[in-house]
Amino acid sequence: MYGQTNCWVLPDGKYGAFEINDTDVFVMTRRAALNCAYQNLSRVSETPTCLVELTGQDLIGLPLRSPLAFNDIIYTLPMLSVLTDKGTGVVTSVPSDSPDDYMALHDLKAKPAFRAKYGVKDEWILPFEIIPIIHHPDFGDKSAEKICIDMKIASQNDKEKLVMAKEKIYKGGFYEGTMIAGEFTGMKVQEAKSLIRNQLLQLEQAVVYSEPEKKVMSRSGDECVVALTDQWYITYGEEEWKKAAEECLASMNLYSDETRHGFEHTLGWLNQWACSRNFGLGTRIPWDEQYLVESLSDSTLYMAYYTVAHMLQGGDMYGADRSLIEPEKLTDEVWDFLFLNGSFPKASEISSSVLNKMKKEFEYWYPFDLRVSGKDLIQNHLTFSIYNHTALMPKHHWPKGFRCNGHIMLNSEKMSKSTGNFRTLRESIQEFSADATRFSLADAGDGMDDANFVFDTANAAILRLTKEISWMEEVFAAESTLRSTSSPLTYADRVFANEMNIAVKMTQKNYSDYMFREALKSGFYDLQAARDEYRLSCGAGGMRRDLLLRFMDIQTRLIAPICPHYSEYVWKDLLHKEGFVVKAGWPVADSPDLTLKMANKYLQDVIVSMRKLLQKQVSGPTKGKKAAPTPQVAPNAGLIFVNEQYDGWKRECLNILKGKFDSVSGTFAPDQEIMSELQNCEFGQAMGAKQLQKLCMPFVRFKKDEVKAVGAQALELKLPFGEIEVLTENADLVKRQLGLEHLDVLSVMDADAVARAGEHAAILNSNPPSPGNPTAIFLSR
Repeated sequence: MYGQTNCWVLPDGKYGAFEINDTDVFVMTRRAALNCAYQNLSRVSETPTCLVELTGQDLIGLPLRSPLAFNDIIYTLPMLSVLTDKGTGVVTSVPSDSPDDYMALHDLKAKPAFRAKYGVKDEWILPFEIIPIIHHPDFGDKSAEKICIDMKIASQNDKEKLVMAKEKIYKGGFYEGTMIAGEFTGMKVQEAKSLIRNQLLQLEQAVVYSEPEKKVMSRSGDECVVALTDQWYITYGEEEWKKAAEECLASMNLYSDETRHGFEHTLGWLNQWACSRNFGLGTRIPWDEQYLVESLSDSTLYMAYYTVAHMLQGGDMYGADRSLIEPEKLTDEVWDFLFLNGSFPKASEISSSVLNKMKKEFEYWYPFDLRVSGKDLIQNHLTFSIYNHTALMPKHHWPKGFRCNGHIMLNSEKMSKSTGNFRTLRESIQEFSADATRFSLADAGDGMDDANFVFDTANAAILRLTKEISWMEEVFAAESTLRSTSSPLTYADRVFANEMNIAVKMTQKNYSDYMFREALKSGFYDLQAARDEYRLSCGAGGMRRDLLLRFMDIQTRLIAPICPHYSEYVWKDLLHKEGFVVKAGWPVADSPDLTLKMANKYLQDVIVSMRKLLQKQVSGPTKGKKAAPTPQVAPNAGLIFVNEQYDGWKRECLNILKGKFDSVSGTFAPDQEIMSELQNCEFGQAMGAKQLQKLCMPFVRFKKDEVKAVGAQALELKLPFGEIEVLTENADLVKRQLGLEHLDVLSVMDADAVARAGEHAAILNSNPPSPGNPTAIFLSR
C-alpha cells in the first residue's frame, strides 16, 4: 500500500458504481459486486444495485487517495493485462515490487503514442517515481526493476517472462523480505502483512472481500460466489494445535516430497474452516442440530471405525444388520473407552466381552500405517485428519502414512461421459481382461501426476503376456538342449544371475513405496531385457537350465501382484509348483553385485560405440549430399586399446575433486574454489587459465555429474573392475556382435602393443583411450 504510484483498470473492461450501503459506493466489476452482495456489502442483500455503468476508459485519469500511500494523489491508468474475472478488476500499482506494474508504468512513461491512445496526460504519470518499500534479499530495494532488467523484459506484453519474474521475486519477497517504509520498518513482510491488514480494517479504510479461488460453475450453469452465512468454524490454525499437527506430519511416511510440500503448504495457510452446512446428507452437529457436518470435515477419523465395523455391521457393508449392536448403544462413553483409553462404560448395555474384544481390535490395528487418497484432499480432508487425530488421540495412535495419487486420464485425455472418453472397470475387464487392465493401470503412472490408462498398453499387455507363455512352453519343449547345472558359470551366467538379484531387490523396494509403474519396470520389463541380453550373449554355448528356471520363478512372483491370474496359471500349469503363487512368498536373492553390473554396462556400451565406428568406417566418408560413398573393404579384425588408469592433468583434476568432495553431504565445493585450486597447482600454472577453462572444467563437470549417478567411486583413478579382463573374457561376444574374425585387447601403456597399430597409430594420438573409453582400430587381414 505504501508504494502505490497509480491505480490500474482495463480500458475496455466493464465496470459499475455499486451501492454498498446508504453512504458508500464502490467502483468494480459486476461479478465482484455479486460476491459483495452475498457478503453484506450491498445496500440490498444478495442483489447488487448499480448507479451507473462504466468502462475502464471512463475511469482513466480519475484522481484518487489511497490508504497509507506516500503519494497524496494518484491517478487511474490503463493496463492491458488487468483481469476482470479476478478480484474487483481495479488493481493497485506498486512498481517497486511488482514486475507487471513496473513494466506497465515503464511503457506509459516511455511511449507518448501509447499515452495518447488512451488519453493519459503527462502529469498523471511522469512525476511519479518508484518508491522502495521492501528490501528483497536477492534483488535489493527495487526488486521489480532489477529483475526486469536482468531478464531483459521489453514490455508488458512479454507475458511469459513476467510470469517467471513474479515467481522468482514474490516468494522471496514475502518470506525473506524486510519492510523499509512505513511504521513497520525493519519487520519481515510476512509478519507485517497481517498487522497492516488489521490496521486498515480498524480504520475502516478497507473491507474483507472473498471470492472463489478460480471460476466455479454450478450444475444450473450459474457462476458461483462466496456467501457470508451463519456457520460453525474449526480454528485449525490455533498455535499449539498446529505445532502438534506439524509434529505428526514430520513423522509420517508420505512417499514423495511433492506430497509433503503440499501438506506443509496447507498447514501454513489453513486457519478457520467452515465445518457446517444446512442442507444435504450428513451427520447433525450435536450441539446445533439445524446444521450438518460438511463432507470434507466429516469422517476424518473413520479409519478408527474400520477396526470395529465388522463387529457392528455383521459383515454387511451397508449396515443393514443391527443384530449385534444397536447404534443407540454406541454412546460417547463407549467410544472413549474403545479409542481414547477411557474408563470402562459400566452403564453400557453392551456386554463387557464384546467391548473388550472391540478395544482389542482397535489396539491391534491402530495407528494405521497407510491411508491412500487423492491429491485434491491434501488441502482439506487429509490435513483435517492429521489435526483431529492429534487433538483426540494419544501420540502413539497418530497416523503413520498417507499415499496420495493423482486423477486418471484415458488415452491422454480427461475421462468424461459427455465426450464418450469413459470406461468403467467392468467394461475394461470385458474388453481387455482383468490382468491386462491391471497391467495398464500399473503402467499408467506413479506419484502425484495424473495416471494415464492407455488402450494400446492394455492390448500390448495381452500380446506380451501371451508371448511370454509361448516362450516358456518352447523352453520346456527344448529343455534337453539347455546347458546343464553342472556346467561352469560363464561371464554371461554371472551377469544374468546378478540382474535377477537386482530385479528382486529393486521390485521389492518399488512395491514398498507403492511405485507400481517402477515395479512393473524393474520386475518385468528390465527382467525380460536381461533375459534377452543373456540369450544373445550365450551364443552357440546355450543358456543354462537352472538360471532359466529361476528366471521363470522370479518373474512369476514379481508380476503376481499386478497380473495374478497370469501368474497363477504359469505357477501351476507351466512350472508345476505346489499351492498358489500369492502364498509362495517373495523370492530370496543374494545382494546385487553393483561392480558386475557396472562392468556389464561398460561392455555393452563399448560394443555399441564400436559398432557405430565400424559402420562409419565401412560406409566411408562422404564429401557432400550428392557424393556416393566410397566402397570399403569390410574389416575382419579389431584392436582395442585400453588405458585403465587416468594420468596427466585428468589425474590431477580427480585428486583435487576428491579433496573438495564432502562424502557426508555428497556435495562438492563451489566451482570457483575448485578452479582456484586447479590454477595454483603445477600443471595448472603451466597450462594457463584459458586452457584450464576449456579443457579441465568440462571434465570436472562430467565427473561431478558421474558422482551423482554412481557415487564417490567415480573419482577413483581406475574403474572398480579390470577393463582388459572384461573385454578379453567376452572377446567372442564382441567378435560375434561386430562380425569380426580376430580381436585383440591391448594396453596402451605397452609400447609393443601400440606398435601393432602401425599406420593407424595416429588414431591413438587423436583419440587416446581413458578409463571407461577404450579406442578401437579396425583392420583387414
